[in-house]
Amino acid sequence: MNLEGNKFLVFGTGISGIAAAELLVRNGFPVVLYDGNEKLKEKEIREKSDALKEVEIVLGTLPETVINSCDIAVLSPGVPTDLAVVETMRRLGLDIWGEIELAYAFERGKILAVTGTNGKTTTTSLLGEIMNHAFSKVNIVGNIGIPYTSVVSDTDEDSVTVAEVSSFQLETIHSFCPQVSAILNITPDHLNRHHTMENYQQAKMRITMNQGKDQACVLNYEDPVLREFAGQIKARQVFFSSEHKLDQGMYLDKEQIIWAWEGVETVLCNVKDLQLIGRHNYENVMAAAAMALLFGVSMEKIREVLVRFVAVAHRIEYVVTKRGVRFYNDSKGTNPDAAIQAIRAMEWPTLLIGGGYDKDSEYEEWINAFDGKVKKMVLLGATREKIRDTAVRLGYPVKDIVLVDSLQEAVDTCYANAVTGDAILLSPACASWGMFQNYEQRGDLFKEMARALQE
Repeated sequence: MNLEGNKFLVFGTGISGIAAAELLVRNGFPVVLYDGNEKLKEKEIREKSDALKEVEIVLGTLPETVINSCDIAVLSPGVPTDLAVVETMRRLGLDIWGEIELAYAFERGKILAVTGTNGKTTTTSLLGEIMNHAFSKVNIVGNIGIPYTSVVSDTDEDSVTVAEVSSFQLETIHSFCPQVSAILNITPDHLNRHHTMENYQQAKMRITMNQGKDQACVLNYEDPVLREFAGQIKARQVFFSSEHKLDQGMYLDKEQIIWAWEGVETVLCNVKDLQLIGRHNYENVMAAAAMALLFGVSMEKIREVLVRFVAVAHRIEYVVTKRGVRFYNDSKGTNPDAAIQAIRAMEWPTLLIGGGYDKDSEYEEWINAFDGKVKKMVLLGATREKIRDTAVRLGYPVKDIVLVDSLQEAVDTCYANAVTGDAILLSPACASWGMFQNYEQRGDLFKEMARALQE
């Protein structure tokens, strides 16, 4: 892509915006760095990177004269595309990009990309481990925490980039085209940002928009939305399934994961040999393995990684056992569907810590999935009453629901009510905002609190 002659307006001064500005400055492009928060200090922003010393910085109100001086706006993922200032940019003729699109313009190697409501981080991490085992130059980027723009300058024709991409990032792609993509599942999430389920689905499906017959897309056969969407994809579609035998693709048969391809069935592994637990994680394994196979990695190299791979932090992460009680950190369970997977993975009577920021989610399916496993619910955050009322309406005993004001109180309450053989699970079904900086901080605090408990 020829970007010569363009001036860029980078919207956002967080880690993504700074990385985007650095990439542009170091490649000789003029940049305006903008943030709507007028309380930020220009001096502190410049101190984040030597590349920002000469960059024009605008805080608070963005004058139309500044917009008119630019050609392309690069939005950080946290910037909604329907903000009034973004609408003004469109009206004045700016192309609206995201950080993923900008990085892709500088990409010189091959890229594999994973999206979906749940399982993205585990699948991306596992796929990244497989690629690292098979290739010498691999980057793992995107929604997983490393801006794509921060590493793309190091890519070459032999490099492989594995990207976790969110619906926010996919809203602003134009030419982004992975060699192999995957959509793991689509369930309600981020409706406060996308407003409707249809908008959310369309954002996720954009990952395939530029793929053709020379690329492949891996899809979850158990998701009816994705089965229907498959007919619209130009790329080769390959399914994985945890409940059905497939003539072509990856499927789970009791304890065996099997790759069916061109009339030949090969056992990839036995789930008992994995360190991951839960059917949803077996789906993540199938998705990552299918992507790797389609990219040309050998079955042997994939197996070698699968048997040693452990759960990523904050996703059904085993923490510690105290007094015969297991603690699991699922702070990344930020929506009901993700939290359902954590409950299904529990093999013990469970004391559940839930609640947090309200993303306009509904909690009926989550509570109905308890299946007698949850002996006590300890709820905190803005959604605690909403979840309690839903649970009681569905028949969950009100005597087994406790409302608390802090995570420490939640941990202490669970531990006081747990007996040997129980599990204490932090799986909030809600975002962390309002009480914590992010889900990582919430999970780290939970782990610290659990480890500090007296035997």
